Amino acid sequence: MKAPRLQVGDEIRVIAPSSSFLRLTDLGVQVAVQKLTDLGFNITFSKHTDEQDILGSSSIMSRVKDLHEAFSDENVKGILTAIGGFNSNELLPYLDFELIKRHPKIFCGYSDITALCNAITTKTKLLTYVGPHFSSFQMDELQPYQTEAFLQATATQTAFDVSASKSWSQDEWYLPEPTRHLFANEWKIYSHAKPVTGTCYGGNLGTFQLLFGTRFLPDLEQAILFVENAEEDDYHDFARGLAALLQVVHHPKALLIGRFPKETEMTEERLLAILSKYPLLREIPVIYDMNFGHTQPIFTIPIGDKATVDTAQKKITFF
Repeated sequence: MKAPRLQVGDEIRVIAPSSSFLRLTDLGVQVAVQKLTDLGFNITFSKHTDEQDILGSSSIMSRVKDLHEAFSDENVKGILTAIGGFNSNELLPYLDFELIKRHPKIFCGYSDITALCNAITTKTKLLTYVGPHFSSFQMDELQPYQTEAFLQATATQTAFDVSASKSWSQDEWYLPEPTRHLFANEWKIYSHAKPVTGTCYGGNLGTFQLLFGTRFLPDLEQAILFVENAEEDDYHDFARGLAALLQVVHHPKALLIGRFPKETEMTEERLLAILSKYPLLREIPVIYDMNFGHTQPIFTIPIGDKATVDTAQKKITFF
C-alpha cells in the first residue's frame, strides 16, 4: 500500500518518536522549516515536542500519542521524524497498526527510526521511508541530491533510478557556519551479478537487529537488504550484526551497504575481510559505500517497495 504522494501545499507533521525534539537548535529548526516551506509544504509540530526525560527522550505514551495523532489527522499528509536516537522500538507494542493502516501517510526518518519503518510496513503493508529526518533538511551543501531523492520517493508516481552522488562528506554540517570537506563519491562493487528484483528492507543494522525474533520483523527471504552503521557502532558491531542478519535471512536477493562514518573505524580492508567470510555474498549483488546512513548526502529507501539492483550500471530502480 502506497500512501498518497506529497503535493505542494500539503501539511507535514514533525514528531519525535526517538530522541527529544529539544536536541535540535532553534537555528536548525528555523532553517529546516524554511527549506521545507520553500518546497511548498506546511510544517506543523506534535504536541509533546518540548518533553524530555532523564534519558534524553520522552515517555512512551507521549511519543505514541503524537504518532497516532499525526496519522489520524486528516490534514496531515506526511510525517517526518525530528531526529534519531536509541529507543523507538519501545513504542512498537503500543502502536495501533489498524489506525495507521486506515490513514496511510508518508512516514520518513532514518537511523533509530529503522525500527518503526520496518515494523509499520510489516504490520500494515504500508510503504514507509528510511530517509531524511526533519533535521536533515537544515543541511545546505549536498542538500540538492538528498532533497531530489526524497521527492522522487514520496512525491512521484513513476519508477525512478538512484545512483551515486558526485561527492560525499561527513562534517559537522549542522553547525551555524560549517566547514565542509567534500570527497569524490563512488559506489563500489564487491560482487557483480545480473540485475535482481526484490523487496526493500533494513536501514541501520544495529536498530534492525532489535526486530529479530519479534512479531515486527518482515519476511526477509528474497529481500534486498540495506544495512549501515551509526557513529557509535564500530566495525566489530557490523561484523556480528551481519552474521546475525545472514542467520535470519538465508536467501536475500542483494546486500547494499551504506558508507561507514569514520568513528566506526571501518576500513575497506576490514569490510572486504568481513564480507569474504560468506560464500553467499559472492553469488548475489553486493554494493558498498552507498549514499545512505550516517554520512551525507543520503537517498530515500522505500521500505516494502520493489526495486531492481543493477551492479553493472551501479544504480537502483525503485518501483
